[in-house]
Amino acid sequence: PFPFLPETAVMKEKGWVEVYTAQGLTEAYIIKGLLEFNGIPTALDYEAVGPLLGLTLNGLGEVRVLVPPQWREKAQALIQEGEDREANPEKP
Repeated sequence: PFPFLPETAVMKEKGWVEVYTAQGLTEAYIIKGLLEFNGIPTALDYEAVGPLLGLTLNGLGEVRVLVPPQWREKAQALIQEGEDREANPEKP
């Protein structure tokens, strides 16, 4: 898919749910990669202007990460686990 075109029209019709709101495409693709690596189908939903111009102001640049409803809990758990690990890195 083209990086600046939302890939979610069909997903929304199928009832996919938001599990994370990222501030920009870079963060969103990191979360998308984490979820897909763990077997969770994922799509990104965003308006085109913010990412195109690199804006993250007043909602511009926000990217919503969507998954099928049956994957919501697992996706949220994986995201939380990653955030916890980032906030409290283990000491070597």
